[in-house]
Amino acid sequence: MNQLNLFAELTRLKKPIGYMLLFWPCSWGLTVAYDFSSDLNVYFFYLLLFFLGAVLMRSAGCIVNDILDRKFDKKVFRTKNRPITSGKISVKLGIFYSVLLCFIAFLILINFNSFTIVIALASMPLAFSYPLMKRYTYWPQLFLGITFNYGLILGWTSINNDINLTPIIFYFGAIFWTLGYDTIYGFQDIKDDEIIGLKSTSIKFKSNPIIFLYLCYIIFISSLILVGFLEEFSKLYFISLIMIVLQMYYFQLKKFRKDSPSECLNIFKSNNFLGTLVFLI
Repeated sequence: MNQLNLFAELTRLKKPIGYMLLFWPCSWGLTVAYDFSSDLNVYFFYLLLFFLGAVLMRSAGCIVNDILDRKFDKKVFRTKNRPITSGKISVKLGIFYSVLLCFIAFLILINFNSFTIVIALASMPLAFSYPLMKRYTYWPQLFLGITFNYGLILGWTSINNDINLTPIIFYFGAIFWTLGYDTIYGFQDIKDDEIIGLKSTSIKFKSNPIIFLYLCYIIFISSLILVGFLEEFSKLYFISLIMIVLQMYYFQLKKFRKDSPSECLNIFKSNNFLGTLVFLI
């Protein structure tokens, strides 16, 4: 039982916000691409596959992150007690768990068409190198956005077997969504990160982050509007976008306090609800 608890802690299974933020872009791409006049069983089956894939790959990513960052995590209050950092789980066992999770995720991936399989595998080097970015650039959140929203492209190609302007614009906007919410998240560790020499957009824009956050979210909203025009969505879609704008403004930008780690975490978590809203509209 103790090993199961450690595994759950290692993979953050008790913190669903991570894998939900990975899942929502997958669901968006799938939903925009799908022809709902056809068999809905296929849609829900693919939705389930993407959800399972998100849980597995986020779990594997957490392990890789903890292995690569274990020396830094010891110096950060929020992360110093993580299983690998604290020595409760060995690096070798962590690698084994990560490989196992990736293998199970691959078994899920092969249910999709060959094009989706190829472009999914092509993203793996970037996905697993993300933890290293904070050592060399102030833009690790940008790389997180590129990897975390890649599922939007996969959701689209799982149905259409090609890529056009719609998923590209949607993906571009979603990257800035992640860039915004993870910059907010990064303010929790900003003091420790500066001391140990790690970089982030939180540090880069620490003097006046709100303008940068507004820019990120405006780009995301603009992408949703453009996708609506490209796909000729109904007026109801565009009216519903008001809910997205209100959520971002009242529950994120207006509440943001860079010196309040608890508020930054709450704002970050609220993006699960935002992801749900985008999915439903």
